[in-house]
Amino acid sequence: MPRTDALLADPRVAAAADRLGRELVKSVVAGVQQRVRDGEVPPADAADAVVTALPTTAASLHRVLNATGVLVHTNLGRAPWSAAAVDAVVAASGTTDVELDLATGRRGPRGEGAIAALLAAVPAAEAAIVVNNCAAALALVATCLGGELVVARGELVEIGDGFRIPDLLESTGARLREVGTTNRVTLADYTAALGPGTGAVLKIHPSNFVVRGFTRSVEVAELAGVGVPVVADVGSGLLRPHPALPDEPDLQTTLAAGADLVLCSGDKLLGGPQAGLLLGRADLVQRLRRHPLYRALRVDKTTLAALEATLRGPLPPVHRMLGTTTDELRARAEAVVAALGGDAHVVEAGARVGGGGAPEFELPSVAVSLPAALAEPLRAGTPPVVGYLAEGRTLLDLRSLDPADDAALVGAVRACR
Repeated sequence: MPRTDALLADPRVAAAADRLGRELVKSVVAGVQQRVRDGEVPPADAADAVVTALPTTAASLHRVLNATGVLVHTNLGRAPWSAAAVDAVVAASGTTDVELDLATGRRGPRGEGAIAALLAAVPAAEAAIVVNNCAAALALVATCLGGELVVARGELVEIGDGFRIPDLLESTGARLREVGTTNRVTLADYTAALGPGTGAVLKIHPSNFVVRGFTRSVEVAELAGVGVPVVADVGSGLLRPHPALPDEPDLQTTLAAGADLVLCSGDKLLGGPQAGLLLGRADLVQRLRRHPLYRALRVDKTTLAALEATLRGPLPPVHRMLGTTTDELRARAEAVVAALGGDAHVVEAGARVGGGGAPEFELPSVAVSLPAALAEPLRAGTPPVVGYLAEGRTLLDLRSLDPADDAALVGAVRACR
């Protein structure tokens, strides 16, 4: 049996201990020693087996190839970041001037660069702040504006994993005044509910479902000027209208229509880090920023760096995915199938935005079709590949996969055969 100290002394393992931490590497060594006892690894190959088993980082999260066809997949971390955002986070991970004015040596405004980038991207906004997610943004609004919140009954939605908007709002101490019915609400319903205790009118985009048939809703432009702040949660973080998503609300249009505040997520269609963005009237944004709860909800320096780089840098991957043509996808799929051979072929598919954005909207896509039995070993491989099962086959949709990962996809499939 190879001794622990001998394995740890191997130069490759010792270098890994410096990079990953000695205790983590020792646990890998112990695992390989057990495999030697079980007869799975020859004693002479133990050091090589340790090097092979070492993780790439000290964290337990794995890089995953997203071949699900869901562009913003919540279970896979939502939006993948641009290279500019990754570089910005690395630069910000050490000591930074996040709250220091280098010119004067005095304390400076936190997140000034990210806020400036947001306002440049959404010129209809007078001011903006950033918190840790969109639910936090909604909680801050409910807490700060207080009193009674008027909201359409059909917009009191569940946002996933059992969390419900009315529960979130009521947990802040706000009182909800529901108006209209599940499928229909009018402007008169809203105005009749307003009173001296009204803090705001909320418009919540029902992003993860669609109501069809005998329906009616009231748009932001109709609500503007009712005498209290109109707050619109547009959800997915689309900054401006996108030709591929004609029915998805965006921040610029919603503010221009008369909303006093808009809220959205930063890690969906915006394509950046997890964050909650609040933009709109300067006086309301200042009230939110000065509220004590804001301190508990604000984001760290790396989130600010990633957000600013996403806004100022090249288009993030989500927008590349939206803009890729089916001809481009088919050419990639044909190249993957040619490299794999055997029982692999190209099929038409339908991709989704995901993350609660553009429900029921399907993007035409192309996938690589493989035997169903490969789904599980692909998820367990290195790197893991996540696709989906349809009609007895494993489909790997290429719209949600970075073209730079096509070769890794081929290698992962070969390793599972």
